[in-house]
Amino acid sequence: MGVVDELVRARAEFERGEWAAALERWSSLDPDGLTAADLESAGSAAQLLGRPADAVDRYERAFEANLAASDVARAVRCAFHLSMVLRMRSDHAAASGWLARGERLAAHLPDGSLDAGYLTFSRMFEHLGRGDFVAARDCAERATEAARRHGDPGLLAVGLCAQGRMAISGGRIPAGVSLLDESMLEATSRTLEPVLLGNVYCTAVEGCQEVSDLRRVEEWTQVLQRWCEEQPGLVTFTGQCALHRGQVMVARGAWDEAVEELTAAIDRYRLAGALPAVGLAACELGDLHRLRGDRVRAEAAYETSAEHGFDPQPGSALLWLARGSQAAALGAVRRLLVETRTAVARTRVLPGAVVVLLATGDVEAARTCAGELDEHARSFGSDVLAARAAYAWGLVELTADDPAGALPYLRRAQQGWLRLDVPYDAALAQAATGRALLALGDAESGRRALASARQVFVTVGARPDVEAVDQAVGPPSRPAGLSEREIEVLRLVAAGQSNAQIASGLVLSDRTVARHLSNIFGKLGVSSRTAAAAFAFEHDLL
Repeated sequence: MGVVDELVRARAEFERGEWAAALERWSSLDPDGLTAADLESAGSAAQLLGRPADAVDRYERAFEANLAASDVARAVRCAFHLSMVLRMRSDHAAASGWLARGERLAAHLPDGSLDAGYLTFSRMFEHLGRGDFVAARDCAERATEAARRHGDPGLLAVGLCAQGRMAISGGRIPAGVSLLDESMLEATSRTLEPVLLGNVYCTAVEGCQEVSDLRRVEEWTQVLQRWCEEQPGLVTFTGQCALHRGQVMVARGAWDEAVEELTAAIDRYRLAGALPAVGLAACELGDLHRLRGDRVRAEAAYETSAEHGFDPQPGSALLWLARGSQAAALGAVRRLLVETRTAVARTRVLPGAVVVLLATGDVEAARTCAGELDEHARSFGSDVLAARAAYAWGLVELTADDPAGALPYLRRAQQGWLRLDVPYDAALAQAATGRALLALGDAESGRRALASARQVFVTVGARPDVEAVDQAVGPPSRPAGLSEREIEVLRLVAAGQSNAQIASGLVLSDRTVARHLSNIFGKLGVSSRTAAAAFAFEHDLL
C-alpha cells in the first residue's frame, strides 16, 4: 500500500474518531512526507489520547510546515494548540513562549482575525494564573466576540463557557449558569473540534458542581459520558468524566461504585498528565472514605490531594474531629473562614465549619456561618445549598438546646434532600430530627425517625452514622444472627422483589444478592423465599 493510500486511511480514521488508529498510521510514515494538515490532525489525536509529548512534537512540526508554506493563520492556530497542551501538563514557561510566538505572528494577520481570537482565549489563562481576573474576563469577552464575528462555533462555545465560569467566580451565579447553558447549547447543536468540545463539557460541569447545581451536573455528566464512550481510545477528558460520575454517585447513595469511579478519575488524570486535577479527585475520594469510616484511606487520599496542590479542607478538619483532635479541626476551620473570600468557595467551607464549630462549643460562630450559608443559597438560587443551610440551622438550634426551634429547619432540609433524591443527606436530617424529638419527650417518634435514618446509613455504608444512631438509641435487634445487610435483603424478599430488583435497588451485583440470600436461608433454616418472607413477617422486620 502506498503513502497516499495510508494518508487517505489515516484521515478517514481521524474523521471517524478512531484517533489511536489514525495516529499509529501517521506515525508509521516519514513525518517529512506529511502535510501540515496531517501533522496538525496527528497532534490533535495525540492530545486526545493523553500523549502530550507526542502532541507537542506533531504540533511543532505542523507549525514549521505552515510557516514554510506561508500559511501564517494555521501556524498561529498551531501555536495556540501548543500553548494549551503545554499548560495542561504544567509546562508554563514553554506555554507562555508559544503564546508569545503566536501573538507575534498574529500581528501580521488582518485586525480581528479568528486565529488571533484563539490566542486571546489562551492569553486568558495567563491572566488567571496571575490572579488578574479583570484582564481574564476581558480576554474571554474578546475571544467570544471574535467567534461571533467569524461564525466559529468552537471558539464561541469555549468563550461563553469561560465567561460563565468567571461570572460564577465573581458571585454572579444566575448569569454565569445562563452562559454555561448557552455554551452547552452551542456544543451539543453544532460540530466542534473534539478538543474544544471536551473542554466545554468538562468546564461546564465543573462550573455547575461549584454552585451545587446537581440537576445540571447529572444531566451534563451523562452527555459527557456518552461522548467519551463514543471515542475509541480517548484519555483526555475521561478523568473529568469519571470524577463527575463519582460525584453524582455519592449524591445518589451508590458509594461502592463512587469509590471505583473516583479512583479511576485519579488514574486517568495521571495517564493524561493532568497532575493538578489529581488533587481535586483525591479530595473527593478522601471525603467519601471519611463518610464510610475508613480513616486510614481518608487520610491517605487527603495527603495525595495536598501533594498535588489542592487543600483538602474542610474534609481533613472533619477527619481530625472524628479522631478527637478538636483543636486541630478548629484551627483549620478558623483559618479557612479567614482566607476563603469568594462566595462560591465559602459555600464549600461553611457546612463543615458549622459541624466543627458546634462540636467545639462555639455556637454563635456556627450560627453566623449558618446565616451566611442561607444568604448564599438565596443568592445562588440553589436547592442544594438551601437544604444544606436548613440543616445547618437545625443543628445550631439543636445544639443550643432549642429542639422545638430546630425541627422546622430539619424537616425542611429532609424534604429538600428527598426532592433532590440525595438519600444520605436526607437521612442526616432525619436522624437530627429524631434527636430533637427525643429531646422533646416524643420517644416513639424519635426512635422511629432514627431507625429509618439508620437503615439508609446501612444501605450507603455510612458506618460512623450507624454507630452514632446506635449510641443514641441502641442497636436494633437482629433475629437469627442476621447482619444488617441480610435483614435489608430479607425485607425486600418479603416485599416480593426478585434478585435482579434487589440488586438494582441496593446497587449490588446479582451474585452478591444470591450470596446474601443463601446466607439468610442457612441462618433461618428455610429453603424457600416464601418461608423466609414468613419469618420476616413473624419477626416484624418489614
